[in-house]
Amino acid sequence: MFYRSTLRMRTRDRLRTVCMLYLEDRRCWASAQFEHLGSKSVHFTRSTLVLRAEPTNLFSIAARREFRRAHSIQLQRARAAIVSVCLVLCLFGAPVSATPRGQQVQSPSLESARQAYEASDYPQAVQILTRAAAGNPRNAEIHLLLAKTYFEMQSNDSAIASAARAVQIDPNNSVYHEWLGKAYGQKAEQAMWFSALSLAKKARKEFGVAVNLDERNFSAQQALIEFDCSAPGIAGGGEDKAKPEIARLSQLDRAEGYYASGNCRRQKKDFSAADAQFTKALEAAPTRAELIFDMGDYAMKREQPERLSAVAELGEKVVPPDPRAGFYRGVALILRKEQPAKTEQLLRDYLEIAPTRTAYPSRAVTHHWLGRLLEQLGQYRAALQEYDAAWKLDPRDKTAKDALKRLGND
Repeated sequence: MFYRSTLRMRTRDRLRTVCMLYLEDRRCWASAQFEHLGSKSVHFTRSTLVLRAEPTNLFSIAARREFRRAHSIQLQRARAAIVSVCLVLCLFGAPVSATPRGQQVQSPSLESARQAYEASDYPQAVQILTRAAAGNPRNAEIHLLLAKTYFEMQSNDSAIASAARAVQIDPNNSVYHEWLGKAYGQKAEQAMWFSALSLAKKARKEFGVAVNLDERNFSAQQALIEFDCSAPGIAGGGEDKAKPEIARLSQLDRAEGYYASGNCRRQKKDFSAADAQFTKALEAAPTRAELIFDMGDYAMKREQPERLSAVAELGEKVVPPDPRAGFYRGVALILRKEQPAKTEQLLRDYLEIAPTRTAYPSRAVTHHWLGRLLEQLGQYRAALQEYDAAWKLDPRDKTAKDALKRLGND
Protein backbone atom coordinates (compact mmCIF):
# COMPACT_ATOMS: atom_id res chain seq x y z
CA MET A 1 0.00 0.00 0.00
CA PHE A 2 1.48 3.35 -1.04
CA TYR A 3 1.09 6.75 0.54
CA ARG A 4 2.40 9.92 -1.09
CA SER A 5 2.80 13.35 0.41
CA THR A 6 4.06 16.21 -1.75
CA LEU A 7 5.82 19.21 -0.28
CA ARG A 8 6.45 22.04 -2.72
CA MET A 9 9.36 24.36 -2.03
CA ARG A 10 10.25 27.25 -4.32
CA THR A 11 13.94 27.93 -4.84
CA ARG A 12 15.93 29.78 -7.44
CA ASP A 13 16.35 26.41 -9.15
CA ARG A 14 12.55 25.86 -9.21
CA LEU A 15 13.12 22.78 -7.07
CA ARG A 16 10.18 20.48 -6.43
CA THR A 17 10.57 18.08 -3.51
CA VAL A 18 8.46 15.02 -3.02
CA CYS A 19 8.22 12.86 0.07
CA MET A 20 7.05 9.31 -0.53
CA LEU A 21 6.05 7.07 2.29
CA TYR A 22 4.79 3.53 2.45
CA LEU A 23 4.72 0.49 4.68
CA GLU A 24 5.84 -2.86 3.39
CA ASP A 25 6.63 -6.12 5.13
CA ARG A 26 6.13 -4.46 8.52
CA ARG A 27 8.81 -1.86 7.74
CA CYS A 28 8.27 1.83 7.25
CA TRP A 29 10.15 3.24 4.28
CA ALA A 30 10.59 6.90 3.50
CA SER A 31 12.33 8.42 0.54
CA ALA A 32 12.93 11.95 -0.65
CA GLN A 33 12.86 12.75 -4.33
CA PHE A 34 14.22 15.98 -5.75
CA GLU A 35 13.31 16.97 -9.21
CA HIS A 36 14.49 19.97 -11.18
CA LEU A 37 11.66 21.12 -13.38
CA GLY A 38 13.17 21.79 -16.71
CA SER A 39 14.82 20.13 -19.62
CA LYS A 40 16.77 17.81 -17.38
CA SER A 41 15.59 16.05 -14.23
CA VAL A 42 17.59 14.54 -11.44
CA HIS A 43 16.08 11.65 -9.41
CA PHE A 44 17.66 10.01 -6.43
CA THR A 45 16.70 8.44 -3.16
CA ARG A 46 18.47 9.99 -0.23
CA SER A 47 17.88 7.34 2.37
CA THR A 48 15.72 4.46 3.45
CA LEU A 49 14.42 4.58 7.00
CA VAL A 50 13.09 1.60 8.94
CA LEU A 51 11.09 1.99 12.12
CA ARG A 52 14.31 2.13 14.14
CA ALA A 53 15.43 4.98 11.90
CA GLU A 54 18.49 3.15 10.60
CA PRO A 55 19.59 4.80 7.34
CA THR A 56 20.84 2.85 4.37
CA ASN A 57 22.16 4.80 1.41
CA LEU A 58 20.61 3.71 -1.87
CA PHE A 59 22.38 6.12 -4.20
CA SER A 60 22.83 4.80 -7.70
CA ILE A 61 26.10 5.68 -9.40
CA ALA A 62 24.34 8.09 -11.71
CA ALA A 63 22.42 9.62 -8.83
CA ARG A 64 25.60 10.19 -6.82
CA ARG A 65 27.22 11.82 -9.81
CA GLU A 66 24.30 14.17 -10.24
CA PHE A 67 24.17 14.88 -6.54
CA ARG A 68 27.83 15.89 -6.42
CA ARG A 69 27.13 18.35 -9.18
CA ALA A 70 24.31 19.91 -7.18
CA HIS A 71 26.38 22.33 -5.07
CA SER A 72 23.58 24.71 -4.37
CA ILE A 73 23.29 25.40 -0.64
CA GLN A 74 19.53 25.74 -1.08
CA LEU A 75 19.37 22.33 -2.68
CA GLN A 76 21.29 20.74 0.16
CA ARG A 77 19.10 22.48 2.75
CA ALA A 78 15.99 21.32 0.93
CA ARG A 79 17.36 17.78 0.83
CA ALA A 80 17.99 17.72 4.58
CA ALA A 81 14.61 19.24 5.36
CA ILE A 82 12.61 16.84 3.27
CA VAL A 83 14.40 13.77 4.61
CA SER A 84 13.65 14.99 8.14
CA VAL A 85 10.00 15.41 7.24
CA CYS A 86 9.92 11.93 5.76
CA LEU A 87 11.38 10.49 8.95
CA VAL A 88 8.75 12.23 11.07
CA LEU A 89 5.99 10.99 8.78
CA CYS A 90 7.42 7.51 8.78
CA LEU A 91 7.66 7.27 12.56
CA PHE A 92 4.56 9.17 13.57
CA GLY A 93 2.33 9.88 10.61
CA ALA A 94 2.03 6.63 8.68
CA PRO A 95 -1.35 4.91 8.92
CA VAL A 96 -0.87 1.64 10.77
CA SER A 97 -3.21 -0.04 8.32
CA ALA A 98 -0.67 0.29 5.58
CA THR A 99 0.44 -3.31 5.88
CA PRO A 100 -0.54 -4.99 2.61
CA ARG A 101 -3.36 -7.49 2.63
CA GLY A 102 -2.24 -10.86 3.89
CA GLN A 103 0.63 -9.27 5.85
CA GLN A 104 -1.26 -8.22 8.98
CA VAL A 105 0.87 -8.43 12.08
CA GLN A 106 0.07 -11.70 13.83
CA SER A 107 0.08 -10.94 17.55
CA PRO A 108 0.10 -13.53 20.33
CA SER A 109 -3.35 -12.24 21.32
CA LEU A 110 -4.72 -13.02 17.89
CA GLU A 111 -3.34 -16.54 18.05
CA SER A 112 -4.85 -17.04 21.51
CA ALA A 113 -8.19 -15.80 20.21
CA ARG A 114 -8.03 -18.25 17.30
CA GLN A 115 -7.43 -21.09 19.73
CA ALA A 116 -10.45 -20.03 21.79
CA TYR A 117 -12.52 -19.76 18.61
CA GLU A 118 -11.50 -23.23 17.43
CA ALA A 119 -12.40 -24.58 20.86
CA SER A 120 -15.85 -22.92 20.54
CA ASP A 121 -15.09 -20.77 23.58
CA TYR A 122 -16.62 -17.74 21.92
CA PRO A 123 -16.99 -15.51 25.01
CA GLN A 124 -13.28 -15.98 25.73
CA ALA A 125 -12.42 -15.22 22.11
CA VAL A 126 -14.46 -12.00 22.27
CA GLN A 127 -12.63 -10.88 25.41
CA ILE A 128 -9.22 -11.47 23.87
CA LEU A 129 -10.13 -9.89 20.54
CA THR A 130 -11.75 -6.84 22.12
CA ARG A 131 -8.55 -6.11 24.04
CA ALA A 132 -6.47 -6.77 20.93
CA ALA A 133 -8.64 -4.43 18.85
CA ALA A 134 -8.24 -1.66 21.42
CA GLY A 135 -4.47 -1.98 21.20
CA ASN A 136 -4.34 -2.42 17.44
CA PRO A 137 -7.55 -0.92 16.00
CA ARG A 138 -6.32 -1.02 12.40
CA ASN A 139 -5.64 -4.75 12.26
CA ALA A 140 -8.41 -6.03 9.99
CA GLU A 141 -7.77 -9.69 10.88
CA ILE A 142 -8.75 -9.00 14.47
CA HIS A 143 -12.05 -7.51 13.35
CA LEU A 144 -12.66 -10.40 10.93
CA LEU A 145 -12.22 -12.98 13.69
CA LEU A 146 -14.47 -10.89 15.92
CA ALA A 147 -17.11 -10.94 13.18
CA LYS A 148 -16.85 -14.72 12.86
CA THR A 149 -17.08 -15.13 16.62
CA TYR A 150 -20.13 -12.90 16.97
CA PHE A 151 -21.67 -14.70 13.98
CA GLU A 152 -21.44 -18.02 15.83
CA MET A 153 -22.89 -16.39 18.95
CA GLN A 154 -25.84 -15.08 16.91
CA SER A 155 -24.85 -11.54 17.95
CA ASN A 156 -25.77 -10.20 14.56
CA ASP A 157 -25.34 -6.46 15.14
CA SER A 158 -21.87 -6.98 16.60
CA ALA A 159 -20.95 -9.33 13.76
CA ILE A 160 -22.02 -6.71 11.21
CA ALA A 161 -20.11 -3.95 12.99
CA SER A 162 -16.90 -6.00 13.19
CA ALA A 163 -17.07 -7.17 9.58
CA ALA A 164 -17.82 -3.61 8.44
CA ARG A 165 -14.77 -2.40 10.33
CA ALA A 166 -12.58 -4.97 8.57
CA VAL A 167 -13.99 -3.82 5.22
CA GLN A 168 -13.32 -0.19 6.15
CA ILE A 169 -9.70 -0.98 6.93
CA ASP A 170 -9.15 -3.05 3.78
CA PRO A 171 -11.95 -2.49 1.24
CA ASN A 172 -10.18 -4.60 -1.37
CA ASN A 173 -10.28 -7.82 0.64
CA SER A 174 -12.82 -10.26 -0.80
CA VAL A 175 -13.13 -12.34 2.37
CA TYR A 176 -14.04 -9.31 4.49
CA HIS A 177 -16.89 -8.43 2.15
CA GLU A 178 -18.05 -12.05 2.12
CA TRP A 179 -18.31 -12.14 5.90
CA LEU A 180 -20.11 -8.81 6.01
CA GLY A 181 -22.61 -10.33 3.59
CA LYS A 182 -22.97 -13.41 5.79
CA ALA A 183 -23.61 -11.25 8.86
CA TYR A 184 -26.27 -9.26 7.02
CA GLY A 185 -27.81 -12.49 5.76
CA GLN A 186 -27.99 -14.10 9.19
CA LYS A 187 -29.66 -11.02 10.63
CA ALA A 188 -32.10 -10.96 7.72
CA GLU A 189 -33.16 -14.54 8.51
CA GLN A 190 -34.17 -13.44 12.01
CA ALA A 191 -35.69 -10.05 11.18
CA MET A 192 -39.20 -8.89 10.41
CA TRP A 193 -40.15 -8.82 6.74
CA PHE A 194 -39.46 -5.16 5.93
CA SER A 195 -36.12 -5.11 7.75
CA ALA A 196 -35.21 -8.50 6.29
CA LEU A 197 -35.69 -7.13 2.79
CA SER A 198 -33.24 -4.29 3.35
CA LEU A 199 -30.71 -6.57 5.03
CA ALA A 200 -30.98 -9.14 2.23
CA LYS A 201 -30.16 -6.49 -0.37
CA LYS A 202 -27.10 -5.48 1.65
CA ALA A 203 -26.03 -9.11 1.87
CA ARG A 204 -26.25 -9.59 -1.88
CA LYS A 205 -24.30 -6.41 -2.50
CA GLU A 206 -21.45 -7.59 -0.29
CA PHE A 207 -21.39 -11.04 -1.89
CA GLY A 208 -21.22 -9.38 -5.29
CA VAL A 209 -18.33 -7.15 -4.24
CA ALA A 210 -16.50 -10.17 -2.81
CA VAL A 211 -16.84 -12.05 -6.12
CA ASN A 212 -15.77 -9.03 -8.16
CA LEU A 213 -12.66 -8.65 -6.03
CA ASP A 214 -11.71 -12.32 -6.27
CA GLU A 215 -13.47 -14.66 -8.66
CA ARG A 216 -11.71 -17.61 -7.05
CA ASN A 217 -13.30 -16.92 -3.69
CA PHE A 218 -15.58 -19.89 -4.25
CA SER A 219 -17.26 -19.53 -0.88
CA ALA A 220 -18.45 -16.06 -1.86
CA GLN A 221 -19.43 -17.31 -5.31
CA GLN A 222 -21.61 -20.01 -3.75
CA ALA A 223 -23.17 -17.54 -1.32
CA LEU A 224 -24.09 -15.21 -4.17
CA ILE A 225 -25.55 -18.03 -6.27
CA GLU A 226 -27.55 -19.45 -3.37
CA PHE A 227 -28.94 -15.99 -2.67
CA ASP A 228 -30.00 -15.48 -6.26
CA CYS A 229 -31.59 -18.94 -6.44
CA SER A 230 -33.54 -18.52 -3.20
CA ALA A 231 -34.34 -14.83 -2.80
CA PRO A 232 -37.24 -13.18 -4.63
CA GLY A 233 -36.69 -10.49 -7.19
CA ILE A 234 -37.86 -7.78 -4.80
CA ALA A 235 -34.87 -8.64 -2.58
CA GLY A 236 -32.46 -8.56 -5.51
CA GLY A 237 -32.43 -12.30 -6.24
CA GLY A 238 -33.59 -14.28 -9.23
CA GLU A 239 -32.67 -17.50 -10.97
CA ASP A 240 -32.03 -15.52 -14.15
CA LYS A 241 -29.06 -13.96 -12.34
CA ALA A 242 -27.87 -17.28 -10.95
CA LYS A 243 -27.63 -19.13 -14.28
CA PRO A 244 -24.78 -17.04 -15.78
CA GLU A 245 -23.05 -17.02 -12.39
CA ILE A 246 -23.13 -20.82 -12.32
CA ALA A 247 -21.81 -20.95 -15.88
CA ARG A 248 -18.86 -18.72 -15.02
CA LEU A 249 -18.12 -20.70 -11.87
CA SER A 250 -18.20 -23.98 -13.81
CA GLN A 251 -15.45 -22.67 -16.08
CA LEU A 252 -13.26 -22.04 -13.04
CA ASP A 253 -13.97 -25.31 -11.21
CA ARG A 254 -16.18 -28.18 -12.38
CA ALA A 255 -16.98 -29.50 -8.92
CA GLU A 256 -17.95 -26.05 -7.67
CA GLY A 257 -20.14 -25.57 -10.73
CA TYR A 258 -21.97 -28.88 -10.26
CA TYR A 259 -22.49 -28.13 -6.59
CA ALA A 260 -23.82 -24.64 -7.33
CA SER A 261 -26.27 -26.07 -9.84
CA GLY A 262 -27.40 -28.74 -7.37
CA ASN A 263 -27.74 -26.23 -4.57
CA CYS A 264 -29.86 -24.01 -6.79
CA ARG A 265 -32.18 -26.93 -7.53
CA ARG A 266 -32.31 -27.70 -3.80
CA GLN A 267 -33.49 -24.13 -3.12
CA LYS A 268 -36.27 -24.72 -5.67
CA LYS A 269 -37.24 -28.06 -4.03
CA ASP A 270 -36.33 -29.90 -7.23
CA PHE A 271 -34.60 -32.71 -5.36
CA SER A 272 -34.23 -35.17 -8.23
CA ALA A 273 -32.29 -32.57 -10.22
CA ALA A 274 -30.30 -31.65 -7.11
CA ASP A 275 -29.40 -35.32 -6.59
CA ALA A 276 -28.02 -35.58 -10.11
CA GLN A 277 -25.87 -32.45 -9.80
CA PHE A 278 -24.56 -33.37 -6.35
CA THR A 279 -23.56 -36.79 -7.66
CA LYS A 280 -21.56 -35.10 -10.43
CA ALA A 281 -20.01 -32.73 -7.90
CA LEU A 282 -18.74 -35.60 -5.74
CA GLU A 283 -17.42 -37.44 -8.81
CA ALA A 284 -15.52 -34.29 -9.83
CA ALA A 285 -13.43 -34.58 -6.62
CA PRO A 286 -14.08 -31.26 -4.86
CA THR A 287 -11.38 -29.98 -2.56
CA ARG A 288 -13.28 -27.58 -0.31
CA ALA A 289 -14.42 -29.06 3.00
CA GLU A 290 -17.50 -26.86 3.36
CA LEU A 291 -18.76 -27.93 -0.06
CA ILE A 292 -18.19 -31.62 0.63
CA PHE A 293 -19.88 -31.66 4.02
CA ASP A 294 -22.80 -29.51 2.95
CA MET A 295 -23.65 -32.31 0.53
CA GLY A 296 -23.40 -34.61 3.52
CA ASP A 297 -25.96 -32.48 5.34
CA TYR A 298 -28.24 -32.69 2.31
CA ALA A 299 -27.83 -36.47 2.15
CA MET A 300 -28.53 -36.81 5.87
CA LYS A 301 -31.78 -34.87 5.60
CA ARG A 302 -32.78 -36.90 2.53
CA GLU A 303 -31.63 -40.12 4.25
CA GLN A 304 -29.30 -41.21 1.43
CA PRO A 305 -26.76 -43.67 2.87
CA GLU A 306 -24.83 -44.10 -0.37
CA ARG A 307 -24.21 -40.40 -0.75
CA LEU A 308 -23.36 -40.11 2.94
CA SER A 309 -20.70 -42.81 2.54
CA ALA A 310 -19.28 -41.04 -0.50
CA VAL A 311 -19.12 -37.77 1.44
CA ALA A 312 -17.39 -39.48 4.38
CA GLU A 313 -14.82 -41.18 2.14
CA LEU A 314 -14.02 -37.98 0.26
CA GLY A 315 -13.90 -35.93 3.45
CA GLU A 316 -11.42 -38.33 5.02
CA LYS A 317 -9.13 -37.88 2.02
CA VAL A 318 -9.40 -34.10 1.66
CA VAL A 319 -9.50 -33.06 5.34
CA PRO A 320 -8.53 -36.10 7.47
CA PRO A 321 -8.75 -34.32 10.86
CA ASP A 322 -12.30 -33.06 10.25
CA PRO A 323 -14.72 -34.95 12.54
CA ARG A 324 -17.65 -34.46 10.17
CA ALA A 325 -16.47 -37.36 8.01
CA GLY A 326 -16.90 -39.76 10.94
CA PHE A 327 -20.29 -38.28 11.79
CA TYR A 328 -21.71 -38.76 8.30
CA ARG A 329 -20.26 -42.27 8.12
CA GLY A 330 -22.05 -43.07 11.35
CA VAL A 331 -25.37 -41.74 10.01
CA ALA A 332 -24.92 -43.85 6.87
CA LEU A 333 -24.39 -46.94 9.02
CA ILE A 334 -27.56 -46.21 11.01
CA LEU A 335 -29.56 -45.91 7.81
CA ARG A 336 -28.09 -49.23 6.65
CA LYS A 337 -28.53 -50.78 10.10
CA GLU A 338 -24.94 -51.98 10.09
CA GLN A 339 -22.08 -52.10 12.64
CA PRO A 340 -23.94 -50.57 15.61
CA ALA A 341 -20.95 -50.63 17.97
CA LYS A 342 -18.76 -48.77 15.48
CA THR A 343 -21.59 -46.37 14.74
CA GLU A 344 -22.12 -45.43 18.37
CA GLN A 345 -18.41 -44.88 18.82
CA LEU A 346 -18.25 -42.59 15.76
CA LEU A 347 -21.10 -40.43 17.02
CA ARG A 348 -19.84 -40.24 20.59
CA ASP A 349 -16.37 -39.32 19.32
CA TYR A 350 -18.00 -36.54 17.32
CA LEU A 351 -19.72 -35.21 20.45
CA GLU A 352 -16.34 -35.11 22.18
CA ILE A 353 -14.26 -33.35 19.57
CA ALA A 354 -16.49 -31.42 17.16
CA PRO A 355 -16.72 -27.65 17.54
CA THR A 356 -20.01 -25.90 18.08
CA ARG A 357 -20.10 -24.23 14.69
CA THR A 358 -22.75 -23.26 12.17
CA ALA A 359 -21.31 -25.45 9.42
CA TYR A 360 -21.09 -28.53 11.67
CA PRO A 361 -23.90 -30.90 12.65
CA SER A 362 -25.14 -29.74 16.03
CA ARG A 363 -24.99 -31.66 19.29
CA ALA A 364 -28.78 -31.87 19.20
CA VAL A 365 -28.67 -33.57 15.80
CA THR A 366 -26.00 -35.98 17.04
CA HIS A 367 -28.06 -36.97 20.09
CA HIS A 368 -31.07 -37.48 17.81
CA TRP A 369 -29.14 -39.96 15.63
CA LEU A 370 -27.85 -41.76 18.71
CA GLY A 371 -31.47 -42.08 19.79
CA ARG A 372 -32.36 -43.64 16.44
CA LEU A 373 -29.47 -46.08 16.74
CA LEU A 374 -30.43 -47.16 20.26
CA GLU A 375 -34.08 -47.44 19.28
CA GLN A 376 -33.05 -49.78 16.44
CA LEU A 377 -31.24 -51.92 19.02
CA GLY A 378 -34.28 -52.03 21.27
CA GLN A 379 -32.56 -50.02 24.00
CA TYR A 380 -35.56 -47.79 24.51
CA ARG A 381 -34.61 -46.25 27.85
CA ALA A 382 -31.23 -45.20 26.49
CA ALA A 383 -32.90 -43.98 23.29
CA LEU A 384 -35.30 -41.84 25.35
CA GLN A 385 -32.34 -40.22 27.09
CA GLU A 386 -30.75 -39.33 23.74
CA TYR A 387 -34.00 -37.95 22.31
CA ASP A 388 -34.54 -35.96 25.48
CA ALA A 389 -31.05 -34.50 25.22
CA ALA A 390 -31.70 -33.56 21.58
CA TRP A 391 -35.01 -31.88 22.42
CA LYS A 392 -33.55 -29.92 25.34
CA LEU A 393 -30.71 -28.65 23.15
CA ASP A 394 -33.11 -27.74 20.35
CA PRO A 395 -36.78 -27.43 21.35
CA ARG A 396 -37.60 -26.85 17.67
CA ASP A 397 -36.61 -30.44 16.85
CA LYS A 398 -40.04 -31.87 16.06
CA THR A 399 -38.69 -35.35 15.28
CA ALA A 400 -37.08 -35.65 18.73
CA LYS A 401 -40.31 -34.49 20.36
CA ASP A 402 -42.33 -37.00 18.34
CA ALA A 403 -39.89 -39.78 19.32
CA LEU A 404 -40.27 -38.88 22.99
CA LYS A 405 -44.03 -39.13 22.69
CA ARG A 406 -43.83 -42.40 20.77
CA LEU A 407 -41.43 -44.15 23.15
CA GLY A 408 -43.11 -42.67 26.18
CA ASN A 409 -46.36 -44.37 25.19
CA ASP A 410 -44.73 -47.77 24.56
